Amino acid sequence: MGILRNIKSDYEIYENQGMECLVAIQRDECRQIKVYRKKYKGKEPLPSQTIKGYKFVMDEEFESLKIDFSKEYQFEIKDLIKVKG
Repeated sequence: MGILRNIKSDYEIYENQGMECLVAIQRDECRQIKVYRKKYKGKEPLPSQTIKGYKFVMDEEFESLKIDFSKEYQFEIKDLIKVKG
């Protein structure tokens, strides 16, 4: 019997509170979010810093969400919350 393994996606999923949508951000880019959160933890107001990513859109054929790679967006890091998955 073969060994099952967990295959990680190249993207992490975040919720953008300002735009009320789900966002896919490349794992390499997510390091910027971690550095930002550590640097400004407990400070108010949070400074403006953006990160590039992709929005999720509804796929009517399969009735589910998918990443829309047709356009790249800039998102405010302070508005992003990681989705547990």
